[in-house]
Amino acid sequence: MARVKTNKKWISNYENVHSAIEELTLAVEYIREGIVSEDEVDTAYANALKVTEEAELANMLQGEEDQMSAVLKIVAGAGGTESQDWAQMLMRLYMRWAEAHDYKVTITNLQDGDDAGIKTVTFEIEGDTAYGYLKSENGVHRLVRVSPFNAQGKRMTSFASVFVTPLVDDTIEVHVDPSKVSWDLFRAGGAGGQNVNKVETGVRLRYQYTDPDTGETEEILIENTETRKQTENRENAMRLLRSQLYERELRRRNAAKAKIEASKKKIEWGAQIRSYVFDDRRVKDHRTGFQTSDVQSVMDGNIDGFIKAFLMEFGAPDA
Repeated sequence: MARVKTNKKWISNYENVHSAIEELTLAVEYIREGIVSEDEVDTAYANALKVTEEAELANMLQGEEDQMSAVLKIVAGAGGTESQDWAQMLMRLYMRWAEAHDYKVTITNLQDGDDAGIKTVTFEIEGDTAYGYLKSENGVHRLVRVSPFNAQGKRMTSFASVFVTPLVDDTIEVHVDPSKVSWDLFRAGGAGGQNVNKVETGVRLRYQYTDPDTGETEEILIENTETRKQTENRENAMRLLRSQLYERELRRRNAAKAKIEASKKKIEWGAQIRSYVFDDRRVKDHRTGFQTSDVQSVMDGNIDGFIKAFLMEFGAPDA
């Protein structure tokens, strides 16, 4: 059924492009005969360009994982309140973006900052191709602004890391070694409900992951406080673990693809990817060179220009 759905989408894209080009061709012929106006030709051209670019962008999302929903995690960098406030601003940005694209957002873990903002947040963004679009956001995001938390009004630089992984469902097989799983329980914080702060409903999953190439072992730590039921939180934590393991396997498979031509900036997980300079009214992506002066629009979730520039430069399918 998933394959049928994908094929229908491609057929629909083709039909939209074919129809738009036919309308444009007719409009050009009719204007010579005085049947249509120049404005109508311009409208037909703009529509043909729009649907063609949409189909071209969809062509950049041909990976199996690109069709999946996404898990997005934001972690505040060093810098205390300033960085924690920046992490919360990014959280709002991505939630607004998801809302504008009719994606469902579920917060699975949230840790408030000491005085303001957040230390970290993890949320699921459910919908077709959510990961395909949001994979462009992986990396360190840099903020430069006059700090509202500094009495002297100094210009401050803050960092926050964004991690995006595919949300793996039951149709994807991922091996989890039960012997490497351990659990901790804790009391979930927050308002509401008699169980909150009284019953240990929050779960902390620890998984000892061994890299199949290097043999090195590291601990994957996942916390989930999504519901008031410990059993459901355990299931959610296991789903997030499978997503991380799947994403690691993808990175192993695509290691060769990560080497971009020397003329392009190298894409690295965790590398600084974008700067948001508020007082200069500029947001610039360092990988593609795409930038905009409409900072407020970006902070309201309008990042489609950045996503498109990334996919058109780095998301091309193999020849």
